[in-house]
Amino acid sequence: MSKPEYKHLVETRKSSQELFKGSFLHAFRDEVFLPDGAVATREYVVHPGAVMVVPLLQDADGTWKVVLERQFRYPLGQTMIEFPAGKLDPGEASAACAQRELLEETGYTATEWARAGVLHPAIAYSSEFIDVWFARGLVAGAQHLDAGEFLDVFTATPAELLQWCMQGQVTDAKTLAAALWLQNVLSGGWTLDWQPTQG
Repeated sequence: MSKPEYKHLVETRKSSQELFKGSFLHAFRDEVFLPDGAVATREYVVHPGAVMVVPLLQDADGTWKVVLERQFRYPLGQTMIEFPAGKLDPGEASAACAQRELLEETGYTATEWARAGVLHPAIAYSSEFIDVWFARGLVAGAQHLDAGEFLDVFTATPAELLQWCMQGQVTDAKTLAAALWLQNVLSGGWTLDWQPTQG
């Protein structure tokens, strides 16, 4: 929602055409009025929203590690390093989705959770938002992967993750954003409101 002082930047819909409706994505082509009254075309994808989890493991000596995944992403034809993530089911609460995705993808459950914020990974052409959650007090268990889902779970130190980001080995936008959150949380620059697991 735009604030009143930015009204001079707002585009308004003139017409809308559905281009595609799949099981996951919904694409549209709209005509919009630009702030100066001219008409332009906007093509975009409506996305149901998602969550990402930054799972923190603490060693006996107090050092932190994060739980990561390697997963093949077909549109890029590459295996990517990512934090656990997944889309919201219809009517599903963000916190419940975060707990479900962590368990399904990694086998871990957590005793404490904190919502860090939200990010929009592709603002030029998608309505997608990703709620960012941190999890700690991890307890290992069995994965419950969806049919057709294949991924490797591994751990790394925050320093290793940041090095991979710098070297271009991590290019996934949500994981790059999470690395920023992680760095600031562990340094004490950003605080989180930790809550015990609900449900």
